Amino acid sequence: MRGFIAVLCTALLLLTGCSSHYTDGKLKNAGILIEDTIADQGWGTKGYKGLLAIQEEFENDVYYEENIKSREQAIKAVEEFKKNGVNLIFGHGKVFAEYFQALSKDYPAIHFVSFNGSAEGKNETSLTFSSYAMGFFAGMVAAEVSKTHQAAVIGAMKWQPELQGFKDGANYANDETMVHTNFVNSWSDKEKALIMFDEMLEKNADVFYPAGDGFAIPIIEKAKEKERFAIGYVSDHSDIGKAAVLTSTVQHVDKLYLLAAKRFNDGKLKSGNLSFDFKDEVVALGKFSPVVNKKFEKKMRSHIDKYKKTGKLPNGEQPK
Repeated sequence: MRGFIAVLCTALLLLTGCSSHYTDGKLKNAGILIEDTIADQGWGTKGYKGLLAIQEEFENDVYYEENIKSREQAIKAVEEFKKNGVNLIFGHGKVFAEYFQALSKDYPAIHFVSFNGSAEGKNETSLTFSSYAMGFFAGMVAAEVSKTHQAAVIGAMKWQPELQGFKDGANYANDETMVHTNFVNSWSDKEKALIMFDEMLEKNADVFYPAGDGFAIPIIEKAKEKERFAIGYVSDHSDIGKAAVLTSTVQHVDKLYLLAAKRFNDGKLKSGNLSFDFKDEVVALGKFSPVVNKKFEKKMRSHIDKYKKTGKLPNGEQPK
């Protein structure tokens, strides 16, 4: 990467690769639209890293535009992407699925990839993580370590499968575990999430699962301050506190975007809704805290390996 060049106002940036264009396959240039910022050290940063991985693999030009808050802004960015030879566009969030349903008809030569949405057109794909299983395994870890048998889930949205997975995993590991759940209804409202933390602290919760990338770090830091435990979210958050962070439910968005780009380049990226999990090496548990018993950690890794091979969780069931 040689540098950054602004090509649309000050938001749309070009990352120039080692060669001008990749012409051996179907992928030309790639672009990504991000609701917030690439500098959030969470979801946005993960998407940006995925774009960089594509650039490194294909030595093509890649573009991004952040702070996309409306359909009109998305349309403007897509038009600029087209002018710069982009034929693969990622919409880094559920909201872009709706935008792409209309845009895909107007730009048939571009393939549109959204996240956690619904794709209907022949040049549309929606990617999603099968997140119930990662929540299930995280819940098992929480139940193993909790001394009060009270765990707390602070979710972003009610539809997140990992939230029910966490509860089911905790109850499977120890049926005496009570899981308190509340929803921020936002991926980034730190103040509201911290209020919920205090409420659940009063209920004697000693393990917290902040399932929202925008408020995960503040909740983990608060848990560490209060000498409680936490489960990291999206990224491996063990660097915040090796003891306090029991493990993390890691979603390798960067690896998934590169995987999608490779499939597109090979003519194998299917339209419609595609789901990915542990077996695809894009979902994982992060580093385990030294607080977690080594024998239990080994058992957990065995459970995950078995799940990759059979698709069945430790309770003998498939993810819901």
